[in-house]
Amino acid sequence: MTPNDVPELLEWAEYSCPWCYIMTVRLRAVAPEYQGRVRTRTCAFPLEVFGGGAPNRDELEQEWWLAAIQEPFAPFIPYRGDWPTTTLPAFEAAWCAAQQGEAAGQDYDLRVRRAFFGESRDIGRPEVLLEIAAEAGLDLPAFAQLFERGAGREAVLAEARRGRDQYGVRGTPSLRLSDGTHVRPPIAFPRMKHDRIVSVQTLPCHGEGCLDATRELFEQALAHPAHQGDATHARR
Repeated sequence: MTPNDVPELLEWAEYSCPWCYIMTVRLRAVAPEYQGRVRTRTCAFPLEVFGGGAPNRDELEQEWWLAAIQEPFAPFIPYRGDWPTTTLPAFEAAWCAAQQGEAAGQDYDLRVRRAFFGESRDIGRPEVLLEIAAEAGLDLPAFAQLFERGAGREAVLAEARRGRDQYGVRGTPSLRLSDGTHVRPPIAFPRMKHDRIVSVQTLPCHGEGCLDATRELFEQALAHPAHQGDATHARR
């Protein structure tokens, strides 16, 4: 199998979404088992631009703990400090980190999610994102040069636009195979009414079973050969 034949498992994600956080933690935990056979990619989908606005804090903090109890390996703490007014800088910073290699980009991406949910850091502030880059051991001058001139903005918006227009992404997390097939995340999502949780879906997995459920996603990807370029199959 050549690199171009490796199937992909794509996650369109938002940095303020707790479900994206736990899904990313699970994907990264399982990915090494499929190295060279399935490639995972986290794709930008800033809800403030493409999802009708960022989640409001009150609603998000209700989901916060429901997400926390579903994934013990994704650290959560009560948020303290200034609340981010935007996550666009985080998306741009992640793009800059990825220019130093796929592994560097994935590591930085997860650090940003952990910084928000597990460390109460305002990931909308450029200085915080630069701190995370330093903690990640990135080439800081190269990162800062790209970040400070806004080099990633158009790439971030283009990636989200591609998700919306070609893959039918409307919210996060949204998982797709490279042929456009929708893949259901093994997560119990809440139903909201008047900004309050009124019910929760049946828990699809717990503990180690959630890693098994995540492995099933990789197995689905293996059953669908990757394709070069944009998805042209009908959305499902």
